Amino acid sequence: MKLSLHPLRRRAAVMAIALATGAAWLPMTAGAQTTAPRVKLSTSMGDIVIELYPDKAPKTVENFLQYVRDKHYDGTVFHRVISNFMVQGGGFDQSYTQKPTRPPVPHEGQAAIAQGGPRNVVGTVAMARTNDPNSASSQFFINVKDNAFLDPTPIPPGDPVPQFEYRGKVYKDVPRASLLNAGELYGYTVFGKVVSGMDVVNKIKDTPTGAGGPFPTDVPRTPITILKATLEK
Repeated sequence: MKLSLHPLRRRAAVMAIALATGAAWLPMTAGAQTTAPRVKLSTSMGDIVIELYPDKAPKTVENFLQYVRDKHYDGTVFHRVISNFMVQGGGFDQSYTQKPTRPPVPHEGQAAIAQGGPRNVVGTVAMARTNDPNSASSQFFINVKDNAFLDPTPIPPGDPVPQFEYRGKVYKDVPRASLLNAGELYGYTVFGKVVSGMDVVNKIKDTPTGAGGPFPTDVPRTPITILKATLEK
């Protein structure tokens, strides 16, 4: 069977970026959890603490931590809030001016999930990006529901790939290049999870939204600001 893969439609892509099933993934053993870095986002609605997964997405975690060290997130807003999907921030200041960023970080989600890594379930934190899988820079989103359609899809070994399953359909003898070039298989890299302040996230997701700045929809009517992002440990 010939595989035909189409990019996510614009609505899904915009929701996920501009932007799992089952229980939440536990990233480490109990002993290792004490060394996992944590970042506190002090927001205008309360504090959110995120535990990061450097063992699964090391480049992504270091990228995020460098933005924290650079105080990039201080004064940014959650510019996209969709109550049954996610809350997104990290890229725009309070006047909705996009902040400059460093070069993008390589996509790590596909490799991580192939090794049993984290999925886009409630409370997990993932990198936002454009349609280019390797375009993530500073923006991130917090899942407020299980968003399995955002999960990366691992590509089995072989060329052609003997058998490949995607969204319930099985394909056989697929040229590897066609899978490597299928952007929808990359999904979104999860690099952490909210361990404190999910009540704050839920308040954010329930805030009334509308147009704001350059965005026609999904912007909180009352700005929600990250006052300060700090490394806790």
